[in-house]
Amino acid sequence: MVLGAGLGQFNPKLTLRPVHQKKRALILVTSESHCLRDLLYLQELNELPIEIPAVVSNHESLRKLVESHGIPFHFIDVKEVGKEVGEIELSKIIENQNIDFVVLARYMQILSSDFCKKLPGGIINIHHSFLPGFKGAKPYHQAHDRGVKIIGATAHFVTAELDEGPIIEQDIAHVSHSATPEDMIALGRDVERRVLSKAVILFAEDRIFVVGSRTIVF
Repeated sequence: MVLGAGLGQFNPKLTLRPVHQKKRALILVTSESHCLRDLLYLQELNELPIEIPAVVSNHESLRKLVESHGIPFHFIDVKEVGKEVGEIELSKIIENQNIDFVVLARYMQILSSDFCKKLPGGIINIHHSFLPGFKGAKPYHQAHDRGVKIIGATAHFVTAELDEGPIIEQDIAHVSHSATPEDMIALGRDVERRVLSKAVILFAEDRIFVVGSRTIVF
């Protein structure tokens, strides 16, 4: 009773599931493979406590990689069918596969506000931490031109406000003046994959609590 009264003041949403039941994640990708490869690798090692029923992409380039792991690959040509129709197809996959959460593993498409609102606290994204300083194309080249000494990545929940959702995990790597833009891009990929995988594991283990615009992670 005391516990219930204490929780009541926060108006929480509580869910229960059997500990042996893994959460089902839908992975969205475009053409960069580093984050996807890391998730697939960790799952093969049984270090990623999720099921991946399907991978969706707006490009065909990663089909062979995905299907080599025995995972169905769905190609949704957003450029051809449009965002609205594409998200309808995406929603069908989520419903048919009983998806618990969505992971944007370098998915280079902006989801609509309506789609984001359907999965509050259920979409995880990764991006480099140069935002908002270096926007647009070639952020690593911009960072190199400015002599940046730290490269970072941020995993966060997706909301209707672009890149403004509650932060789950962050990490950095140091670079020196001798690093080329290509060196920084390679280092950035490494930080991104590590941060995203950590965020997915934390979510899969129910260790993230969203409180307002921030998270509490255990």
